[in-house]
Amino acid sequence: MLKVTRGLSGECRRAYPVATIGNFDGHHLGHRALLQTVVETARKAQGTALVLTFEPHPVKILAPHVDLRFLTSPEEKLAHLEAAGIDEVVFLEFTPSFASMSPNQFAEDILHRSLTLSELFVGNHFAFGKGRAGRIDDLVRLGGQYGFCVHPVTPLTMEGDVVSSSRIRKLIQAGNMERAAALLGRVYGIRGTVVHGMQQGQAMGWPTANVRVPADRVVPSDGVYAARTIHGSQSYDSIAYIGTRPTFGAGERLIEVNLLDKTGDLYGQDITVQFVARVRGDHTFASADELSKQIVRDVEQARISLQRIPERV
Repeated sequence: MLKVTRGLSGECRRAYPVATIGNFDGHHLGHRALLQTVVETARKAQGTALVLTFEPHPVKILAPHVDLRFLTSPEEKLAHLEAAGIDEVVFLEFTPSFASMSPNQFAEDILHRSLTLSELFVGNHFAFGKGRAGRIDDLVRLGGQYGFCVHPVTPLTMEGDVVSSSRIRKLIQAGNMERAAALLGRVYGIRGTVVHGMQQGQAMGWPTANVRVPADRVVPSDGVYAARTIHGSQSYDSIAYIGTRPTFGAGERLIEVNLLDKTGDLYGQDITVQFVARVRGDHTFASADELSKQIVRDVEQARISLQRIPERV
């Protein structure tokens, strides 16, 4: 079972700690490769596979004007780390005071004295300390000084794209779900509770389960998507709409999903909507009848996409 530690304790002793540092938002293929290396190294030494991360995200403190959205919820992130084989996650509170630590102080006080690291794996562009002044060469030198071995890791690339959370966020926000899925290693999804809507879809013969757009999550651009809806242990082919329903007068931005081959009442229940492929952008139609005819065409296109793209978790 994954151990979650908040803050530092001088009384905590870990067998041969092998660590990495980061926020691991998205648990993409680059994260998976790095975590696998940490876990395998720790297992060979009968040690502890450790992740050091921060709350809140450093951007929230260093650049509070940036509208940072996340690819995973805190609960999803921990579940991914546990599935990867990590033994312990240490959360440190990221404050202005913490951000002002010198690179040497961070290496000595946090990595050496508090965590007593044996080995550390980080990306070769890793920066740390006040003003991000510390670079990977500094960390290698400080590791040698304080008795832990630093392994610089080259970022994973795919077809010219560096696999990074920031790149994946941009792809999703542009509606490029297939490329985002390739870098994530799974289809991107958002979990939420089904709420009551205006029932315009029901009136047109296309009943939808509606989920509010999470304020802190990366959301695909407005439009229609081939989707899969996860409810419990079941997956259902679906078509999803994100937007404000301009044909009926703009309202609350919602995720509206129609399960193509299933009916039932999902109000109040949690579902995950996985966005497989973009079908089209959002449009204003002259009438509900015109919109209904377009939905028939959208469903045909969504079914083609769902048949073409296999399920990935």
